[in-house]
Amino acid sequence: MEQIFSSLCMLIFVQCLQHGAAQPADVWYEQARQTLDHAISLENLNTNTAKNIILFLGDGMGVTTVTSTRIKKGQEKNETGEEYILNMDKFPHVALSKTYNTNYQVPDSAGTATAFLCGAKTKRGMIGQDDTGTRSDCEASLGSDIPSILEIAQQAGKSVGIVTTTRLTHATPASAYAHIPDRYWEADSDIPLEEQNKGCDDIALQFIQNPGIQVALGGGRSKFTPTTLDDPENPITKGDRDDGRNLIKEWLESKPEGTAEFVWNEADFDLVDPAETDFLLGLFAASHMSYENSRLDDNAGEPHIASMTNKAIKILAKNPEGFFLLVEGGRIDHAHHANVASNALYDGIAFDDAIEMAKNMTSSTDTMIVVTADHSHTNVVNGYQSRGNPILGKADKDIGADGLPYTTILYTNGPGGITVDQNYRTSGNRGDITDTDTEADVYIQQALVQQVSSEHAGEDVLIFADGPMAHLIHGIHEQHYISHVMQYAACIGNYTAACP
Repeated sequence: MEQIFSSLCMLIFVQCLQHGAAQPADVWYEQARQTLDHAISLENLNTNTAKNIILFLGDGMGVTTVTSTRIKKGQEKNETGEEYILNMDKFPHVALSKTYNTNYQVPDSAGTATAFLCGAKTKRGMIGQDDTGTRSDCEASLGSDIPSILEIAQQAGKSVGIVTTTRLTHATPASAYAHIPDRYWEADSDIPLEEQNKGCDDIALQFIQNPGIQVALGGGRSKFTPTTLDDPENPITKGDRDDGRNLIKEWLESKPEGTAEFVWNEADFDLVDPAETDFLLGLFAASHMSYENSRLDDNAGEPHIASMTNKAIKILAKNPEGFFLLVEGGRIDHAHHANVASNALYDGIAFDDAIEMAKNMTSSTDTMIVVTADHSHTNVVNGYQSRGNPILGKADKDIGADGLPYTTILYTNGPGGITVDQNYRTSGNRGDITDTDTEADVYIQQALVQQVSSEHAGEDVLIFADGPMAHLIHGIHEQHYISHVMQYAACIGNYTAACP
């Protein structure tokens, strides 16, 4: 039914709503009728047990980012864009998630990742620990560890994996396997001297201490290698570890011979045969992976997030007990921090492509897919533009009261803010962008308040769900609820005996 609905929308609705086409009431009536038929069909709830669970996390992917990504992806296909349907848009169940941390109204990615992965809200900056712990205090946080859905799935006999475009030790992926009071303790050298030797292992070390993670793909080589080792892609770059350990080598040596592969570039990644590989570690950058805009310019080559998702599923799906996979489009957030909307939208498009890949490779009869964000950003879509106006372009029907043009996407704070000196004292005057190419990959959108890095926003974010028990995503939820829904759908963890 979903495929029929989608094709009808594309054939009847989208084609009729292109810029310049007549749009009589009958067109809108038909679109609404098809949507209604689809909604009515959802009364036949999918109450199967989820053999597989895939969680897609768009870091910083607030509602505005979803909207602008939808328009941009449509415009990349020579459509006006507003009517385009993202792959995540096709999911039958949608809700909202409240994202605050226990001690902050506007959250960070560590506290939020702990919520949706571990099932309890916590303080800003803490990973895999509940609110009884104290940030940056190792001793005070001992005993506050809480298990993640990845660890719970492992205990149930499922295969588990992680795909991210950030460092593998960054906040979101780390929350799937690590328990530590400070998100920035990624390597041993990142832990303050006064906190070392108090019982807290760094995040990279905790990764190799979990031998059951079968697939891990992302960036962050430097957190796994010693300061004496040259990076294979750039010899000027060294590792970050003071303990002299090469955790990549240790990871390989810990696996049965012939079952594991480590890759650091796209060519080697492409050669990996999922049928012959049980363990795959891919670290494609010393730090974060490239933005999608510049991924193809990377010297060593980096795989697309959809390709990483594809290979991860093929390896994990060999387990008859099923799998859990976390896929993070992590650099959407970083682009917003820099006020570069172009990078954010192209990474959003790549993220949506990965969702399509997963949907095509699995069945909603036994696979629950959840798509959500950890938090929002301060970007807005504003002005009274014509239908189909480039989403990264300037408003074509309006100018500011100061007589200057402005872009459709603006930020409330960040590096694009108005400033006249190093102390960020503002003159109140915007720059004139009349002759500026605002669709360029490096264009920094204007912002109201100057900040070195744009901050997060605190409004609710979307949750999309498909597959077994997806109807439990249904209204406005606390963010930690997501982990409990996934556990219940798969009959694991706290819900092994409670689910149908």
